[in-house]
Amino acid sequence: MNQDSRNFVDRLVVFVATGFGAGWLPVAPGTWGSAVGIAAAWGLNFLPWEFRIIAAVSGFLVGIPLCSRAARLLGTADDPGAIVFDEIVGVIWTLLFVPFGVSTAILGFLLFRLFDTTKPWPIRRFEKLHGGLGVMADDLAAALAAGGILWVVAQVFGTLSESVNC
Repeated sequence: MNQDSRNFVDRLVVFVATGFGAGWLPVAPGTWGSAVGIAAAWGLNFLPWEFRIIAAVSGFLVGIPLCSRAARLLGTADDPGAIVFDEIVGVIWTLLFVPFGVSTAILGFLLFRLFDTTKPWPIRRFEKLHGGLGVMADDLAAALAAGGILWVVAQVFGTLSESVNC
C-alpha cells in the first residue's frame, strides 16, 4: 500500500471511530456518539431482525481492530474520548431486543449513558481488557445491562410506544 492510500485509510479509520466526527465535539463526546447510535438503531429498525443481529455482532467485532488502530493513530493505547464507535454500537445493542420507538429510544439512551458513564461492577472490569477489545467490551456490557432493564420495562409497561417504521 502506498503512502497516499495509507493516509486515506488512516483518516477513514479515525473518521469512523470518532462517529463521523461526533467524537470531536468539545463537550460530552460519548453522549454525541450515543446520539449517532440512536440514528443507526433507527436505520437498522427497517431491516429484518436477523440482519439487525448480524449488524450488531459485526459492529462489535469490527470495532475491536477499528478502535485499536484509531487509538494508536491518535497517539494513545487507552480509550481516547474522541473514539465513540463503541457508544454507537452500544446503543444499537441496547435497543436491539425492544421495538424501536421514541420512548424506548429515549429511555434506552438514558440507561445506556448511565451504565456507560458510571460503569458499575462488573462493567468496569471489561475496560481493563487490552486495546480495542477493552474499548468495545465495557460498552457492550453497559448496553446489555441497559438493554436488559429496557426489555423488562417494555414487558411490564407494554412497548412504551408504538414502534417507528417510517
